[in-house]
Amino acid sequence: MKTDLLIGGQWRAGTGGERIDVVDPSTGEVIETVAAGVAADATAAVDAAAAAQPAWAATAPRVRAEILRNCWQTLMEHTDELADLIVKENGKPRSDAVGEVSYAAEFFRWNAEEAVRIHGSIGMAPGGDKRIIVQHPPMGVVVIVTPWNFPAAMITRKLAPALAAGNAVVIKPPAETPLTALRVAELCEEAGVPGGLINVVAANDPGAWFDAAIDHKATRMVSFTGSTAVGRLLLRKSADRVLKTVMELGGNAPFIVFDDADIDAAVEGAMVAKMRHSAETCTAANRFYAHAGVASEFTAKLAAAMSQVKVGNGLGEGVDCGPMITAKAVANMHGLVEAALANGATAELGGKPIDGPGFFYEPTVLGNVAHHSPIAGEEIFGPIAPVISFTDTDQMIAEANDTEMGLAAYVYTEDLRRGLQVSERLQSGMVGLNRGAMSDPAAPFGGMKQSGLGREGASEGIYEFCETQYIAANW
Repeated sequence: MKTDLLIGGQWRAGTGGERIDVVDPSTGEVIETVAAGVAADATAAVDAAAAAQPAWAATAPRVRAEILRNCWQTLMEHTDELADLIVKENGKPRSDAVGEVSYAAEFFRWNAEEAVRIHGSIGMAPGGDKRIIVQHPPMGVVVIVTPWNFPAAMITRKLAPALAAGNAVVIKPPAETPLTALRVAELCEEAGVPGGLINVVAANDPGAWFDAAIDHKATRMVSFTGSTAVGRLLLRKSADRVLKTVMELGGNAPFIVFDDADIDAAVEGAMVAKMRHSAETCTAANRFYAHAGVASEFTAKLAAAMSQVKVGNGLGEGVDCGPMITAKAVANMHGLVEAALANGATAELGGKPIDGPGFFYEPTVLGNVAHHSPIAGEEIFGPIAPVISFTDTDQMIAEANDTEMGLAAYVYTEDLRRGLQVSERLQSGMVGLNRGAMSDPAAPFGGMKQSGLGREGASEGIYEFCETQYIAANW
């Protein structure tokens, strides 16, 4: 596969000649190197995107749609190859990687259908003196910055609507997982996306890369998925050029179990909400609030389910949880566990890193966790489930909302009225009601508060990559 920079439809080495080591997190060993771009490469990529974009914007929506549908078909035809690549550089279980490829490809099919449905409007002004015409042209050049936890899907969730709307893009994939990004871009060009519309430039110095890309006069938008801390920095830099931004940032999802819930169903949903993709997702259940009447039962059954999780190399037979992305990630989550135990929590299961090669952590369940414990206030991003008991619903909701994050939440109850009432009171952009999974290309993905700005997916997603133009007309 290609491991250089993709700029203007050409594969080439970085200007500085640097390379990035790609590490297999299950072994800690280097499996490949890719070209590392510098500021000049980011500038060249925006130049190429700006040159290619006008012709693409002028291409008929139906033609754009058919090319995007070809991208969907091509990615699906390469499911096994892409899944293996994701496992090698990310570590997630192969079954999750296969699911990610399908999810990633679906954004192309969904946005192929949306490309021909970018609607405008025309009407008479109330004063009768003019017609009001509203249309939605593309932004132009979009800078895309993606995280390592979904190497394919976090790109296509942005790339597909950007192309569907008539834009060109410059992508900075994460240094941890650049291989999937390069292969997805290569497959998209094979599927018919004209050269220059997709540019991929990895970097060792993301700050200098980003400064060069957004300082370019052709750049009009930034779409970022990653941590809230980095998102704040990119927002500040984007503000200097008044760029449009879509930010999908961190989460701290509460998972709420009421005393009338089907506990077995709640545990099943908890395992999905917590452990999909090795628990390294922004929508992962981070804090478990269980009513005092069922807290012991829920905790015990959750620990029993977690004890059955098979940890290992994502390519291994029956593996449910792969390695964490880095040794630093393991150290950070272990620090949170130790702090929770020091605050009075009990280790019902696990609680330690796993010795040996690679970056592994034991599936862990903590009981009697205090709301003020650091593990309830920070995004864990690992296979650790802290359980907090509650009796007062109003107080529990206040605690669930006591965070700057507001991406996802989960509620389990057999009382639909209570479930909907509680869901509406949660300060979260997405709620799973009696469900442990919620992401869908046909649904608006995004958060409240410091979990982000804008939405991806659904009919709203494509309009994020469009301007709104009003024409006052007489005839």
